[in-house]
Amino acid sequence: MASQIPNKNSSRPLSETFDDPLKTLSLESVRDNLVRIEDSIVFALIERSRFPLNSQAYDTSYLGNHKGHGGRSIAEFFVRETEVFEAKLGRYQNPEEVPFFADDLAFPIVPPYNYPQVLYPAAASVNVSKDIWDMYFKDLLPLFTSESDDGNYVSAAAADLVCLQALSRRIHYGRYVAEVKFRDAPQDYTPAIRAKDRDTLMKLLTFETVEEMVKRRVEKKAKVFGQDVTLDDKNNNTDPEGEPKYKVNPSVVAHLYSKWVMPLTKVVEVEYLLRRLD
Repeated sequence: MASQIPNKNSSRPLSETFDDPLKTLSLESVRDNLVRIEDSIVFALIERSRFPLNSQAYDTSYLGNHKGHGGRSIAEFFVRETEVFEAKLGRYQNPEEVPFFADDLAFPIVPPYNYPQVLYPAAASVNVSKDIWDMYFKDLLPLFTSESDDGNYVSAAAADLVCLQALSRRIHYGRYVAEVKFRDAPQDYTPAIRAKDRDTLMKLLTFETVEEMVKRRVEKKAKVFGQDVTLDDKNNNTDPEGEPKYKVNPSVVAHLYSKWVMPLTKVVEVEYLLRRLD
């Protein structure tokens, strides 16, 4: 592995840290950013947990055919329209940002920013947004929201978007992980890439001890960030059995990483590597 390059700004987004990306891209800088995104994901889940499930926000029949929006839920409509607006202001010029509805994006009205070209061009387009979308709404959301309705559909959808964007940023960071790992040891990956051997690439990218450490860390963050803070010494943040109460069950966050975030990240890494020699 190449020696790590000290970088006092390593906790900032990659696009802001690489004055010369070919020289300063390191596994350490990528890992630092992944750790920071963990915070964003946990806080986003906590914010979404303020609202119940609000299933009407995801019912594609709820809007009917009002102004031609039939077939889309409130949540989908909200995400699509927000992405159009953000695209106008240049959000998706940043290669770290991956939209969920790329076909609908508007042309930016802001001057282009010269983002460093860190990713290999032929592989930079790897995208698992549909998998993230389906996972979030079908599997994850029911795990940490109550089965009820408070009518705050737009607020819930806005919180959903923050969750989705944080998850997307984390999972699509797999492109950066794959790039730095390839640069550090191309001889390890090139034979499997040329053979289009996904299984071997997946084995090369899997480190169970690291994944277990990540699960423990995000679970602990959910415990620390998700407790109510009081100024007195009375501990009122427990359930009838005396167990701590959390805004989001920490085991759900660990499960999210174990079952979806890390596996999808590795899918991104494999697909990126398969295009790395194109």
